[in-house]
Amino acid sequence: MSSVSKIKKFVNSQRILLILIAMAIIMSLLIENFATVGNIMTIARQVSVYGIIAVGMTFVIMTGGIDISVGSTVALGGVVASMADLAGCPLIISIFIAILFGLAAGAINGFLIAYCKMLPFVATLGMLNVIRAASLIITKGSALYGMSDSFLKLSAGYLWGVIPYPVVIMLAVFLLGGILIKHFSLGRFFLAVGGNEESARLAGVNTRRVKLSAYVIAGGLTALSGVLLASRLGTAQPSTGSGYEQVVIASVVIGGTSLLGGTGSMIGTLWGTLILGLVSSALNQLGVQQFYQTLVTGLIVIIAVLFDVLKKDR
Repeated sequence: MSSVSKIKKFVNSQRILLILIAMAIIMSLLIENFATVGNIMTIARQVSVYGIIAVGMTFVIMTGGIDISVGSTVALGGVVASMADLAGCPLIISIFIAILFGLAAGAINGFLIAYCKMLPFVATLGMLNVIRAASLIITKGSALYGMSDSFLKLSAGYLWGVIPYPVVIMLAVFLLGGILIKHFSLGRFFLAVGGNEESARLAGVNTRRVKLSAYVIAGGLTALSGVLLASRLGTAQPSTGSGYEQVVIASVVIGGTSLLGGTGSMIGTLWGTLILGLVSSALNQLGVQQFYQTLVTGLIVIIAVLFDVLKKDR
């Protein structure tokens, strides 16, 4: 293989990482103090909520599905954990209860899609409203405040005085997600079902159970993100998480996971999450208004999906 061919192969396989590096360099030149450790850790803390959700969304999209109810599940996770904390539960129990609620929400999504044959978009659209309503009902529409110091320190603390705990949790979730895909049959089944569901079924894969598992994992991780968000903000609001599904889906697609299913990787999703985080932070620091930032995110999604479709047509 010639040197040119090797370079082309490397660029093609690592194009997302190279884009991330190029963007970081450009932004460092345009914005003063952008490349400082403090700013980088701030960006990482901000994207950690999206990143954890994106791991679960990657599994779902790998199977050929979609979950647009994640924003509501973020609110539910934060609300449930905060209520448990206010009731005097230890931190680990509060987190566990919130994750259980997220797992239940994901299980309902998965059951409707895998066993009731509902379209993923329709099922999760309905659940988006059901879960949001549940958060509003249990809080009576009011925000929750006054959580314990241990709850608030979950997002305020640092590992080795440098890396925020939410970033550590996000990286651990990405690592476990990558291990699941590479070394466990369930991860390979996600890809098989998304690539060709009928072939996977004929090969002995329980495709309905695989789909259900993807949505259950996504629900649990999304609720965990909701806990971290409530901890960071110091409040849990039933209206939190609106529009999160757009950012998360964008991160996954930018990372190379096909919306048609059958392909994807955790490292790609991580790079995609960081790319959107860099863009959002740069636009904020440049004083760009929020609605223009939303426009940019939408255009990035369209471009990423367009490239995915063109690649599939080759």
